Amino acid sequence: MNNRQGSGATTAGGEVIACHECGTVHRLPAMPDDTVARCRACTATIYIRFDQTVPRTLALYLAALVLVLVANAFPIMTMSIEGQSNAATILDSAKALYNEGMWPLAIAIALAGIVMPLVKILGMIAVLIPVQLRRRPSWLVAGFRLVEKVQTWAMMEVYLLGVIVAYVKLQDLARVELGVAAIAFVGTILLLAAADARFDPHAIWRLLAAQADHRILAPMPGTTLLACEQCDQVIRADIAQLHQLSCPRCSTAVHRRKPDSVNRTWALVLTAAILYVPANLMPVLTVVSFGQGAPSTIIGGVIELIQAGMLPVAILVLFASILVPVLKLMGLVFLLVSLQRRWTARLADRTKLYRIIEGIGRWSMVDVFMTGILAALVALGNLATITAGAGAIAFCGVVIVTILASMSFDPRLMWDVTDDRDATRGPLRV
Repeated sequence: MNNRQGSGATTAGGEVIACHECGTVHRLPAMPDDTVARCRACTATIYIRFDQTVPRTLALYLAALVLVLVANAFPIMTMSIEGQSNAATILDSAKALYNEGMWPLAIAIALAGIVMPLVKILGMIAVLIPVQLRRRPSWLVAGFRLVEKVQTWAMMEVYLLGVIVAYVKLQDLARVELGVAAIAFVGTILLLAAADARFDPHAIWRLLAAQADHRILAPMPGTTLLACEQCDQVIRADIAQLHQLSCPRCSTAVHRRKPDSVNRTWALVLTAAILYVPANLMPVLTVVSFGQGAPSTIIGGVIELIQAGMLPVAILVLFASILVPVLKLMGLVFLLVSLQRRWTARLADRTKLYRIIEGIGRWSMVDVFMTGILAALVALGNLATITAGAGAIAFCGVVIVTILASMSFDPRLMWDVTDDRDATRGPLRV
């Protein structure tokens, strides 16, 4: 357990929680405010306790709601060339791609850049207000489950990086200015980051139903401990009836491990690897300026940035759009092979590798967002036009499929092969 500035009220000890990355079951000690509990086996964060988490988080989300509305209502960037100008909002980047017939990209940008962040903000406000008022409406559990599921797909910070790359790429083509929406966009991201850093989801779940305590650890023949992947509740279940179980607190289906995890992950990894080929060989966008231009692939765009003297941005795009997908695929293949070969060495390191893979995959969407912004801004007829290519759709598919692949992989399976434990029971380290 890592105690940061441990002061203030202290929770009573004895609650039981399972690590979602290795399956280790822990009995939590009494924890003061501003305390992080980490798994003894794999060092994953299993519990964060912040006092007054509900009112503080609610205030941050209310402020974020104001800024996100401003960010979506006004242009985020304006471009001027030869006396003509064009301004684009976040929604315009999706509209431009839709008008070009690139509706898969338009949907992806609209969902990740607008819809999911709004769902997250509005959903958290809707959940936190009744919790703050000590009320429990019938939709509270389902609402909080939905909000937690959309976290991965709300990518405002990645969209901001796409804005920065687009801004740099347009410097040689025209005069570019950031709008008031860009400031509001940055403010929203900072507020959401602060809210996420200070939010304790267990505080919400414990208000709905108490966390299992040490009494659940009492051995009972023919039973095993299971952990809910949604709310981290630990339940004791009959080994003979492990199917069609649901969490008594949040009603989520409970499994000993993610169903068919290995096969589903292999299928998604192979799909992403196939999509990666056209994503790099086919044009991502075409830039036409004063009647001249040619299609550009991802690596071609990196070379253009280097030739323009924009080495830092080129390295950023190279890392996010080329190296990250490759390394993520290689990492998932390595984890799958190590699992199927039942390797027992360096389990904690392999779990950390999974944690990194899970965290970095979304940043590859920067090229997709950048393409949408450029298509919306640079639509000035014969003067300058930027259109998206088929490679952008394939690349967007790579990013989405690799995210799904990391979500389908269950790192706890790696820990299940470390000794002679009964595979039906799964790991139990208290």
